[in-house]
Amino acid sequence: MTERKRIDFWLSDMDGVLVHEGRPVPGADAFVKRLGESGKPFRVLTNNSIYTQRDLSVRLAGAGLDVPAESIYTSALATAQFLEDQRPGGSAYVIGEAGLTTALHAAGYVLTDLAPDYVVLGETRTYSFTQITRAIRLIEGGARFIATNPDPVGPSTEGSLPACGAVAAMITRATGVHPYFVGKPNPRMMRSALNEIGGHSETTAMIGDRMDTDIVCGMEAGLFTILVLTGVTPRHEVDRFPYRPSLIVDSVADLADLIEPAGD
Repeated sequence: MTERKRIDFWLSDMDGVLVHEGRPVPGADAFVKRLGESGKPFRVLTNNSIYTQRDLSVRLAGAGLDVPAESIYTSALATAQFLEDQRPGGSAYVIGEAGLTTALHAAGYVLTDLAPDYVVLGETRTYSFTQITRAIRLIEGGARFIATNPDPVGPSTEGSLPACGAVAAMITRATGVHPYFVGKPNPRMMRSALNEIGGHSETTAMIGDRMDTDIVCGMEAGLFTILVLTGVTPRHEVDRFPYRPSLIVDSVADLADLIEPAGD
């Protein structure tokens, strides 16, 4: 455990922290309300690249959580920002849904399968063998390989679904080319979110439910890390990792008292 400094900026994962299988985590509504009333800058981070910010805001509202669209930061947005920085006005062949294609269009990218600069792999509910084959051939032809996140599986009401990391592994196996993953645990995603809110690492907290993505990402970005036990990592597995969170709590319901009004 590390000594806690004053927390002026907040970052939080979404699934497993605020919601679980589409339902709000008990106490998450009070936490989000307190955060909004405090005036402290915050962002909700997610590796899910399927949805736009507005889509996710509406979905959270359906779970009783009032999170403005502009307070949500996705791996799709991080990917679009990364590509815009690397190759402004470039082109990409995209496997993904509206969250990713909208972000890339907004960044000034042309989406094409004709000699693109990049193949960009994101999340989708229906991965197409035809699209994957096209991606493989484009990478073989020299396109650079980018993926929104390394998560191998995603949750659903029926059980696990293959996700971006699993499909990326298949493309890598076929081409011998490894992608650059932009989303968590790449600390770039948290630094980008910090830049959006004008935050500083020494006074920012990151809340997550996974040691291998949220906590390691926050730690590498120099943040105060908080593990909640409402998602993937149970308490008894924490000691298996070579790093530790700054704080462990049962859920975000236990964090409301840490949110001080801005200016206090």
